[in-house]
Amino acid sequence: MLERIAALQDEFRELEARMADPDIASDNKRFVEMSRRYSALGEIVSVGNKLQERYDDVATIKDLLAEADAEEKDELRAEASSAEKEIETLEEEMRVLLLPKDPNDGRNVIIEIRGAEGGEEANLFARDLFEMFKAYASNKGWGFEMMSSSVSDLGGFDDVTFMVKGAEVWTRMKFEAGPHRVQRVPVTESQGRVHTSSATVTVLPEAEEVDITIDQNDLRFDTYRSSGAGGQHVNTTDSAVRVTHLPTGVVVSMQDEKSQLQNRERAVKVLRSRLLKLEQDQRQAEESATRRDQTGGGGRSEKIRTYNFKENRVTEHRLGLTLHKLDRVLAGELDEISDALVQDERTRQLQEESGD
Repeated sequence: MLERIAALQDEFRELEARMADPDIASDNKRFVEMSRRYSALGEIVSVGNKLQERYDDVATIKDLLAEADAEEKDELRAEASSAEKEIETLEEEMRVLLLPKDPNDGRNVIIEIRGAEGGEEANLFARDLFEMFKAYASNKGWGFEMMSSSVSDLGGFDDVTFMVKGAEVWTRMKFEAGPHRVQRVPVTESQGRVHTSSATVTVLPEAEEVDITIDQNDLRFDTYRSSGAGGQHVNTTDSAVRVTHLPTGVVVSMQDEKSQLQNRERAVKVLRSRLLKLEQDQRQAEESATRRDQTGGGGRSEKIRTYNFKENRVTEHRLGLTLHKLDRVLAGELDEISDALVQDERTRQLQEESGD
């Protein structure tokens, strides 16, 4: 571990020197990439320095013990014990820091929610998920920006897109991607029967211009009149924008803003993030032929989590975790589930690193 830490400390110092080079600073893409790596190494270097200090402390104490009297030896042994306990804590922290990093750590996210199976009930559930994530973002002190929405007949969402900004946003929100299933009596049900519906959640890492270069000749822009809630501009001006990336066929539509230019800018932002995720997924697929798509088909049988209203229950299927506090989870208290998912990922990574 010490050899690996020393190599990373050398890389940290080298990056620090190179980032001061005017030629590097003028190359925006290289500078952003190096800045991200420098930031990632910073915590490793900090913990590594503390760890080395504690190792030195223990070595010094052992030297002093050889010449100490009985009373001094008791004090020195107590100091050594304290230092060794701190070393254990720092080593565990370092093992986590040395795990392979998710390339999207530190990025903001763009989240898309769509009603899947269950008709209007699925759209109403999509709104519930939107409100849950919005409340969670508020609880965490993250920024929240609405980007686009299509409101359904009963006030749900056919689809909704928004951005969440802040520390650890990707680290936690990436686990929300996939089919979410709800079991409850819909407002449209007259017989009081419980129905099962679903909504799909897609979580995209925010892509900056330096991450994905888009050839403007590869884009086709179409404009049309907005529909749904939005004010007097709705159905009176061609402010809505649909952008198609011709090489991949990826399509993004935006209609919430009154300005066609604003809708165009937002559409391109979401498109860039989708292309970044597509590129990353293709790279992962080359490494693992068994990788599954994030959202699946949105079917009732495919799910990452189930929300059962009658039992006030949330079941996180990836962990086998069940909480009887659905009301609190929907109010944005997601940390218990999120913490467990983050810990599960780290545990699996540590096992893989150790060869278990």
